[in-house]
Amino acid sequence: MDIEKKVKETIQKYKLLNKKEKIVVAMSGGKDSTATALLAKEQGVDAIYAFADTGHEHQETYKYVDYLEGALGITIQRVKADFAKDIERKRNVVQTKWRKDGVPEEQIQRALAVLKPTGNPFLDMCIMKGRFPSTKARFCTEELKIHPMNRQIVFPALEKYGQVECWHGVRADESLARAKLPEREMDDTGAEIVRPILHWTVEDVFAMHRKHGIEPNPLYKQGMGRVGCMPCINCRKEELRQIAMRFPEEIERVAEWEVIVGEASKRGGSTLFPPKKNQDIEGMTNAEISSISNIHKQVEWSKTTRGGTQIDLVNVTEEPSLCHSIYGLCE
Repeated sequence: MDIEKKVKETIQKYKLLNKKEKIVVAMSGGKDSTATALLAKEQGVDAIYAFADTGHEHQETYKYVDYLEGALGITIQRVKADFAKDIERKRNVVQTKWRKDGVPEEQIQRALAVLKPTGNPFLDMCIMKGRFPSTKARFCTEELKIHPMNRQIVFPALEKYGQVECWHGVRADESLARAKLPEREMDDTGAEIVRPILHWTVEDVFAMHRKHGIEPNPLYKQGMGRVGCMPCINCRKEELRQIAMRFPEEIERVAEWEVIVGEASKRGGSTLFPPKKNQDIEGMTNAEISSISNIHKQVEWSKTTRGGTQIDLVNVTEEPSLCHSIYGLCE
């Protein structure tokens, strides 16, 4: 199906013309949210465009959001989570409950030394929780995107306009979890969540970019499958290798954060990625586990083959190409 037919089908299915509700389009700087914004812009929807800054994106994504503002002639509001009060409460817990629980004073002092707001939402969230999010505890989306978006954009819009639709650019073929999402659902806020491109393919998404002369986020041509957090906890092995090869400064930033978050952890350590399933961690402390699963160890693993048991010499010696895309954008 060509993009014109796909757009027409989407308009009819979701009744996108002559909307009475106020539309909020959630932007991420990624391909799907951009296609959703293009759909809204194309239909003349009077929308509020908003980008939740997690503090963990690559600089190219921030530049891309700026580019979209100019290219589409829209204003994209930036929202950020603020964990200052949460960190203050955590300091009180450390000074009282940790001492009551017999945590060594030296560890308490190390935690207090780092329990201070940095202004970076992702790092502050991890300091406050004393751990990184994981595939089994994905609190990052809720804490860094949903909550600040609701507080700073959705609630004020509901108060002003009464009826609000929040357009989310997610697609069913991205994951099993997303495949189970409904096209529409009422949110606890009182707004309706609408997923207008839920049944679009990735080809449809990039066709929408081409239709409007919009360049995709340049990270898609640098080996990235996703362009949100850098790296995301759902990062693929090859993607992590590409990040380390192309953007080593991002790896060093995460390494610094692992030290800081580890100091704030009652367990004595924390890493962005968990240990591999074949690593025997029974009886090990969190600090010891961190030493074998920190970001530098994960990067070493990303260069391996045969289940991580053998170094892939091709990967180790490879130089980053000018263009590398899993979506065929370099062809």
